[in-house]
Amino acid sequence: MPPLLFDSAHGLGGPAWLVASRERQQANFDRLGIPDASEEEWRYSPIGELDLERFHLGGDASGNGIDAGVFAASHVIDVNDEFTARSFGDGVQLSLLSTHGQGADLLGSCAKDENDALLALNGACLRDAVVLEVGKGVHAGTPIVLVHRVGNGAHFPRTIVRVGEGAQASLIEVFVGEGADLLNVPVAELSVNDGAQLSYGSVQLLGKGAWHLATVKSEVGRDATVSQLTAGLGASYDRMRTDVLLAGQGASSILRSTYLGHDDQVHDLRTLQDHAAPRTVSDLLCKGAVDDASRSIYTGVIKVRHGAIRSDARQSNHNLVLSPEAHADSVPNLDIEENDVRCSHASTVGPLDEDQRYYLESRGISPQEADRLLVRGFFRDLLERTPLQSAANLVQQRIEDRLGGGAS
Repeated sequence: MPPLLFDSAHGLGGPAWLVASRERQQANFDRLGIPDASEEEWRYSPIGELDLERFHLGGDASGNGIDAGVFAASHVIDVNDEFTARSFGDGVQLSLLSTHGQGADLLGSCAKDENDALLALNGACLRDAVVLEVGKGVHAGTPIVLVHRVGNGAHFPRTIVRVGEGAQASLIEVFVGEGADLLNVPVAELSVNDGAQLSYGSVQLLGKGAWHLATVKSEVGRDATVSQLTAGLGASYDRMRTDVLLAGQGASSILRSTYLGHDDQVHDLRTLQDHAAPRTVSDLLCKGAVDDASRSIYTGVIKVRHGAIRSDARQSNHNLVLSPEAHADSVPNLDIEENDVRCSHASTVGPLDEDQRYYLESRGISPQEADRLLVRGFFRDLLERTPLQSAANLVQQRIEDRLGGGAS
């Protein structure tokens, strides 16, 4: 690891097991090194431009710039503001990993890949993690919102979620902050036990100069469901890797993912729908737009393992290209080891529909307003198909601000 990060991370302290874990992940990252764009997992990405040597562990940003009204019916937690353990009624507990009695077992329980450089980097520099636990059969009706304020320097948040059998919960993470030298490498581990339901959102609103390299790993038990919304609206390079392992029979996954690129932003989405048990279902819809000289990358894999009979997997990626200089790459993949399954994927890349534009203009709407209406409708279709309405409202609000018009 580069000296600045190594020197900063070395003195993080904590319990002996956490220090030992950092040392193991440090050695792992030294073995792996920074990824290279020649690797399939990083194809088309600008990862070769990342210079870790200029970063040290960063501090908090001031303020969060979020309209509190969007989350009026939620528990909003500022992770940077002297976070301490708290309870939200019987069976819903938020705590720090370093003080958790089973912290050593929780860390890495879903994020097990020893060949993932970002997981290793996060683990090597991990100050602490937030743990959300929902007890067996508990229905946590009020969403919990974690706001991460990040300033200049490198940040390595980790969130660990464990939803007990038959329980229900909603969690939204929002990343905010400005800075020309900002690196954010968050990891979320989502464990959804048998018969449980988890709704999870990740909304990235970082400033123009930031690098955001996020990983979300989910493991879903028998007849359980994980529903996710991920959105990238900021950063210079915005990468979101979302892997879901459908480990129990009848498990299901719903993923809605979106981005809006401008200037020279790069939005990079990688997904894995891993069907490891019979009669599992996954439904993925990714819709994004690129404008100016921005570009996007989508690479998705549907994997159906041997024995995962009657699995049903759907994957759709739709991209709007709003300027001649913008570009979108879309690479859907299938890896099927079983015959008795249903799998489909669809991908589109193109400009706004000329017939729709003509229809609006023929009714007296200006070309600029017609474009805004069409882009607005493109995103609204996706945002209305998520159970995390407060997160969808925040994303819609930011998209409206970017488009320069009010909601219609």
